[in-house]
Amino acid sequence: MTISALARGEFLSVSRLQPELLASVAPFTLPNGTSVSIPAAGIISFEPPVQASPARHVVLSCGVHGNETAPIEICDELVKRVLTGDLLLCHRVLFLFGNLPAMDLGERFVEENMNRLFSGAHSMGPGLVNEERRRARALEQAVSDFYAGGSDGVRLHYDLHTAIRASKNEKFAVYPYLHERRHSLSQLAFLAECGVRTVLLSESPTTTFSYYSSYQHQAHGFTVELGKVQPFGQNDMSRFEAAKMALTRLVSEADFAPRIKPDEVELFRVNQVINKHQEDFVLHFADDTPNFTDFAAGTLLASESGAQYRAEYNGEAIVFPNARVAIGQRALLTVVPTQLEEWDV
Repeated sequence: MTISALARGEFLSVSRLQPELLASVAPFTLPNGTSVSIPAAGIISFEPPVQASPARHVVLSCGVHGNETAPIEICDELVKRVLTGDLLLCHRVLFLFGNLPAMDLGERFVEENMNRLFSGAHSMGPGLVNEERRRARALEQAVSDFYAGGSDGVRLHYDLHTAIRASKNEKFAVYPYLHERRHSLSQLAFLAECGVRTVLLSESPTTTFSYYSSYQHQAHGFTVELGKVQPFGQNDMSRFEAAKMALTRLVSEADFAPRIKPDEVELFRVNQVINKHQEDFVLHFADDTPNFTDFAAGTLLASESGAQYRAEYNGEAIVFPNARVAIGQRALLTVVPTQLEEWDV
């Protein structure tokens, strides 16, 4: 039953409904020569019969938050097309469907926000005490194994999300802190091809999935926000067509290389990372205030016992506000426009 379901492209369905059936599936080869490996439910990698040169080793992750359904539906469709032979790959691809139980509940997470558990955070503090922590470790291992199994080439990781609230810039990406590396103009060109022309430049290490791949494996990694959270089946998929087409071309075309000028992308740098330290933490703007709404310098943005957080610059904008996070976690980012003088191609 498992092999026939996979032949129909039903990998995500089996992963969610009967994950135990995938525990014993040996690697196999599709009729077109594509090699398939399934280390665990929700984790599937493909090796094309002939690898394009230069090689790309592509990780596409989704569902790290279980209610962010549009990226899950995009990746599910791509996996189905590969398994049924409708899409022939030119490059190695690893698909990761992150938080399967949270998908079934239609919730962001079950016990703990998984996108705060990477770069080893899953094993810190109380340790591996819940399924989200164990899953984060397994996802890290899958990425490590995948990159280790490839030849020379470019390593890519796009962690696909949708945001809790609406945004003045509907699609945007977070570029993880690169330490001594330079930002890549060709990667911004690919994001623009996905319809993403707003990019936040992180300036500190984090425990997100994209930072893990970027820092630990020197990959081009991004957290990509493609729109607003909607339940399964209620997404207007026409709004994601550009992203789906760009991802398809990325993995199936040898010479896909979009071009862009730096001034065609709106860049922001993170100015403040505001964490919640007290239970009385509150945001001083309406719950439906969109991401990228900007404020005048001095505006009170948030407060809690013993602290007030204000905009430091005119035009400082809010991103990812959420007063309901756990103590110690990020409740708000603020960003300001920026430019870069030096790029890698």
